[in-house]
Amino acid sequence: MTVIKTLSRIALCIMLVFAVRGAAYAQDASLHRLNTGDESRGWDAVGRLNMGKRSFCTGALIAPNLVLTAAHCLFDSKTGVRIDPDQIEFLAGWRNGRAAAYRGIKRAVAHPEYVYGGGDRLTRVAFDLALLELDHPIRIPSIQPFETDPLPAKGDEVGVVSYALDRAEAPSLQKLCHVLNRDEKLLVLSCSVDFGSSGAPVFSIRDGVARVVSVVSSKADYDGDQVALGTTLQGPLETLRAALADESSPFQKADPALRAMEAGAGSTAKFVKP
Repeated sequence: MTVIKTLSRIALCIMLVFAVRGAAYAQDASLHRLNTGDESRGWDAVGRLNMGKRSFCTGALIAPNLVLTAAHCLFDSKTGVRIDPDQIEFLAGWRNGRAAAYRGIKRAVAHPEYVYGGGDRLTRVAFDLALLELDHPIRIPSIQPFETDPLPAKGDEVGVVSYALDRAEAPSLQKLCHVLNRDEKLLVLSCSVDFGSSGAPVFSIRDGVARVVSVVSSKADYDGDQVALGTTLQGPLETLRAALADESSPFQKADPALRAMEAGAGSTAKFVKP
C-alpha cells in the first residue's frame, strides 16, 4: 500500500517547518544539541540557511558548491514571493555565534513541479526540494559534503541533524528515528522536527558513513502521532542537478507568482484527504 493510500484513511494536518526568527518553542528532549567542536565533528556540512532577514531553514552540502534544502524555504512565508538568492546565506556548522564557513548564494533552483501555496499539499511535499549554488565552493578538510543514498525501506533506521527556533544557535542531532511508511515520492518519519527544520537532511548510516536519503519538508499529524514528512531524492535530485546545469532552463526564469496563480494558489484547507 502506498503512502498516499495510507494517508487517505486519516486526517493529515501538514505544517511547513521553516522558521520565523523571534518565536520560542519547548525543547524536544530526544534531540542532542551539538555544542562543541568534538560533538559536531563530521556534521559541519549541515548548516543554517538565513533566508533574508525574517526566517531560516536547514541545509546540507552534497558537493563543495551545492546545498540541498526544501523548495518552500525559497519563498517568503507571508507574501509567497521568491526570495532573491542575494538575500540567502549558508552558515556551515553554525554553532554558538560562529560558523565553520560563511557563503552567499549564487543561484537557487526549486524543483520545476513544486508550486508554493498551490495544488494538493501532499503533492507539494513530493517535490519540495531545492538546490542552492554557493558563490564560492567550501573546500575545508573538516567540512566534507555528504553523499546521497537510495530511498530507505519502511522500518529502516534514520537520523536527522537540524536547526529550529528553540535551537537556532547550534544544530541538534536525533540519532535514531524510523521510516514509518513510504512510497516512491515521500517518506513518513518518526523524527522530531519543528520550525526551522525545513530542508534538514535525513541520514542513513552504513559502515559508519552518513548519507543523505531525504530532506524534511513538513511536520504532520499521522494517525494521532506527530511525524515528519520527507521528500525522496531519487528522480527529483537528478532533475535539480540538470536544471542547475542548464542556464536556459525555463523554470529558472519563470515567475514563481505566475506559477502559483496557475496552480490555484491560496487554498486555506487545514486538513488534506488525498
